[in-house]
Amino acid sequence: MNNMDLIEKLDKLQNDYQELNKRISDPEVINDTNRYQKLLKKHAKLKKVVDKYKHYKEILAGIKEARDILEGEEEADVCELAELELAELEPEQEKLEEELPVMLLPEDPNDEKNVIVEVRAGAGGDEAGLFAADLYRMYSRYAEKQGWKVEAMSSNSSGIGGFKEVIFTVEGTDVFRRLKYESGVHRVQRVPATESSGRIHTSTATVAVLPEAEEVELEIDPNELKIDVYRSSGPGGQSVNTTDSAVRITHEPTGLVVSCQDEKSQHKNKAKAMRVLRARLKEKYEQEQQAEIDEARKSQVGTGERSEKIRTYNFPQGRVSDHRINLTVHKLEQILGGDLDIVIEELIKEDTMKRLQKV
Repeated sequence: MNNMDLIEKLDKLQNDYQELNKRISDPEVINDTNRYQKLLKKHAKLKKVVDKYKHYKEILAGIKEARDILEGEEEADVCELAELELAELEPEQEKLEEELPVMLLPEDPNDEKNVIVEVRAGAGGDEAGLFAADLYRMYSRYAEKQGWKVEAMSSNSSGIGGFKEVIFTVEGTDVFRRLKYESGVHRVQRVPATESSGRIHTSTATVAVLPEAEEVELEIDPNELKIDVYRSSGPGGQSVNTTDSAVRITHEPTGLVVSCQDEKSQHKNKAKAMRVLRARLKEKYEQEQQAEIDEARKSQVGTGERSEKIRTYNFPQGRVSDHRINLTVHKLEQILGGDLDIVIEELIKEDTMKRLQKV
């Protein structure tokens, strides 16, 4: 984006901001609570950009003034002050010209949403289940560091400390914005605890990160649901509950099936299963939308497809490699311990650069 385009876009945004100021002062808007809250949120976001644009214009004015002095002034002291002013203002101009285009990029409407994360063991037998448990711990520790809340929704253990499947929610600020890059196939290379010969094995687990859908966003017709209840079972199939508290919900139009048995209450299991179903339906409907969404996904870092191999965790070398951005860091223990920003920050930077190229 050249400077003329940038200024044109920022001028338009400044006009929109002034119009918005008038609208949020309108008594009719103030009395409509939902509408008023949405406009206030938009106003807060625009204000950040407008304030930075005002600062940018002040910097440009200062630079012009200093250059004018250098062109027409003969006194050495005055010229020296103008040169000092330029030396201070020009780096600030460059910095703002990098920051402002990023602030103009359209936001992903899902970025602020909470998420439902589904981790499933892939190839590798018991070792894949142990790796799925490692990923669950990694995301839980990362969430803790971010001040987010994690709640287990459903799990199917493998009996040796691993998971065939674990589904959990993460709630907090900008959760999807940071975790959306985690969807795909994760691969581990290590000597399994169950392997006596000391050979390195490769196992996989899949991760799906789904933005949670609000009830007002997605209405589900109860008549399209088939709900079955049954007794919860643990590893090996033994009954772990004496009542029919486990719930299986089938969305008949799409064939999507969600089961939940972790709670002792049938009501709680049903509520959790509905949250997962709503998120899966949201993802399905979004994937089926028009070509412009497909085009947007192609421009992102990775497609978010569950079949895409995105990252390798190599224990013998203590390294983690993200294949989408050719990033390798020798900090495996820290990353599995929840220091995931080492990778996520680089993914966000790369994604931002790709999006800027399309502006």
